[in-house]
This record gives sequence, C-alpha cells and structure tokens, in this order.
Amino acid sequence: MIFNVKDLGRSPGSMRTIEEHVPAPKDFGVVLIGVQEGSPVELDLRLEAVHEGILVSGIADVGIVGECGRCLDPIRYSSSIDVQELFYYDDVELSDGEEPVEEHRVDRDSIDLEPVLRDAVVTSLPFQPVCREDCEGLCSECGARLADDPDHQHEILDPRWSALSGLTGTAASSDAAASTESVEREES
Repeated sequence: MIFNVKDLGRSPGSMRTIEEHVPAPKDFGVVLIGVQEGSPVELDLRLEAVHEGILVSGIADVGIVGECGRCLDPIRYSSSIDVQELFYYDDVELSDGEEPVEEHRVDRDSIDLEPVLRDAVVTSLPFQPVCREDCEGLCSECGARLADDPDHQHEILDPRWSALSGLTGTAASSDAAASTESVEREES
C-alpha cells in the first residue's frame, strides 16, 4: 500500500484524493476477528501537503470476519474505519525534540499506508467479539450451545465435598459388614 506523493511536492495546501480498492495484507486483525487476507479494502482518502509532511485523512471500508468469543459462531460485517495520520518529511524535526515513528515518514516521495491502516483497523476491532450481545455461549462442561437449550445444566458437586461423597457408601458397607459379623458371633 505504497503511494507516490511526489506530485504534492512541498507545497502546503496542495491536495489529492485516493479512491481505490486494494487487497488486504496478511495479519490485518487479531486471533478471533479481522480482515481476511486478500479481501478488498476500499480507500477514500485525502492526501494533503502541510509544512511538516503529508497529512492523510479519510475512510477505509473493510469486511470484518471472525468468530464469536462465546459460542464460536461465524461473524461477518462491514466497517468504516476513520484514518488520519501525518507522514513527516525526512528533514523535519518535531518541536519537542522527539523523532517521529519511522513508519510515518515520507520515504523517497512515497508513503506506506499499511502500518497506519493496520493500526486503525486493529484498534477498532472488539476485544471480545460476540455474534450478538445476549449470546449465552457454550456449556463449560460439555460444549453444548446454551442458546439451543436454555434449560441445559449439569449437577456439579463442590470439589471440597467430593472426598466425603465416598463415605456414604463406605459407612453403609461398614455397618452392613459389622452387623453381619455380630450376627455370626451370636450364632456361634
């Protein structure tokens, strides 16, 4: 996603628009959700020369795909991402003495929009994507979809009491063995 900006020169106020479809690069998202590699990214951007460099602003329309973080159902929707970034000329120093990010430089009369678009898209994605707000997810015991069976439940014993559950069987068998033993003694 490298664009030539030589035509803007270093003339503050000169401007150009970009309306293009470009393929989405690899890793344009996070684990559960993102833009599929090679899918179209519609750019509607304005490149404007300013004193420090080239100001890029506009919108990128992308198709988001992924899966619900609760029930693992597929998610698919379109999103318009606002983009605004200043690409600095090589010889410009910032007023506070800091250096601009290397990726945000005008390099040989060109700018690379990929890192800027990646940052804009990834930060707009939901941290925990869901297919719908009231998604109940999957059963933690067996993996059944809770939306399909709202009354789904398992009898879960508190692990702190599990050691005592064996005593009921042991106590009954001990009592039976003791009574059998006492009967045998009485008969002898």
